[in-house]
Amino acid sequence: MLLANELKNITFINGKDFRFLWFAELIGRSVCSPLHKLGKLTDLVFKTSEPYAEAVGIYIEHGWGKPTEFVPWDRVIEITQDVILVHPPDDGTDYPAFVDQPGWILVDEHLIGKTVLDTDGRRVEVVNDVHLLESKGRLIIVHVDASLNGFLRKWGMGSLRWVNDKLIPWRYVQPFSLEDAIKTDTVSLSIKKEQAADLPGEDLADVLEMLSGEEQEAFFSVLDVEKAAESLICAEPRVRRQLIEDLSKERAETILAELSIPQLADIFSDLPHDDVTELMQFLSQDKAERLHQILYEHEAEAKDLMSSDFLTFSEETAVGEALQAIRKSALDKEAVTYIYVVNEERLLEGVVDIRKLILAPDQTRLTDIMSSAVVTAEEDKMPKDLEEMFDKYRYRMI
Repeated sequence: MLLANELKNITFINGKDFRFLWFAELIGRSVCSPLHKLGKLTDLVFKTSEPYAEAVGIYIEHGWGKPTEFVPWDRVIEITQDVILVHPPDDGTDYPAFVDQPGWILVDEHLIGKTVLDTDGRRVEVVNDVHLLESKGRLIIVHVDASLNGFLRKWGMGSLRWVNDKLIPWRYVQPFSLEDAIKTDTVSLSIKKEQAADLPGEDLADVLEMLSGEEQEAFFSVLDVEKAAESLICAEPRVRRQLIEDLSKERAETILAELSIPQLADIFSDLPHDDVTELMQFLSQDKAERLHQILYEHEAEAKDLMSSDFLTFSEETAVGEALQAIRKSALDKEAVTYIYVVNEERLLEGVVDIRKLILAPDQTRLTDIMSSAVVTAEEDKMPKDLEEMFDKYRYRMI
């Protein structure tokens, strides 16, 4: 339902002279003039404006090499249950072909099915439908619907309503950069910068890739060190280069300290030589030497890529004790995918998957739940060999 405070912002409504429509129920509807059928609605075109995007026309795509048609919204007479009735073209032929304009958004192309950041910043939503309001010849976007109902409406099953509509007010669905959003067919809900702390690195990277220039730099600057490192790992090379170029010395040093040798090698391989040389100064001597070997001296070996972030326990350790130690370790979640069981000589005896550990009773000993047929890699294994091992065994760490 449209919120009461939303209605107050729509100043052109008078009494009950309005109705709500769903885009999923309009797409594919016949568009006709009193003289003949023009085609079927392929998309609705809106111009972004404050506080709501307003319809500027109907986009009709005929296929088979036939030109598209664009029917200006002021030519629409009526939207009925079965047809959208429009005035015929003044010249009696066809409406002109659609030509995109700055500030225009196509609902199906730029909104439906697109991944967007939810307004609370805690998860990622997908737009399944768009909620429209028609009044006195005008049509505006008032919500996007992130529920399953949008799919049901599109296939003529809107009456089922398996779940409640998840309506997000349009005022939050504003791209960081409108022209960039149109050009790249992406949109994002506006998000408070402090809410970014709850989003995965992959989603933050997607946001950063939508932005450009000062917006990108500003967004990245407010991420904490851990989130900045996560998003840098997941970002595409072009974005990585731009973000690193804008970093201060202090910021670069703290972010790079969060990254492992393989992650650093992946990022540095996309950077110009001079930038790599400068960034190397921010690393510990050990990290810098290992990274230099990988980048310049020889192809990486397993010993160059390994991490020291892991947990080991004795065979007699109880599950409850191990879980307490994990919670106190402050290691990244990737580092506790497995825990390793070693003997007094620190030789590897077994491996315990974290999922198996969580499900076991607290008093159970690790020796009773560990996998003792351990798969290991030799220190001189090459990356290709390691990739084959991961593919073969489906392990998340070796």
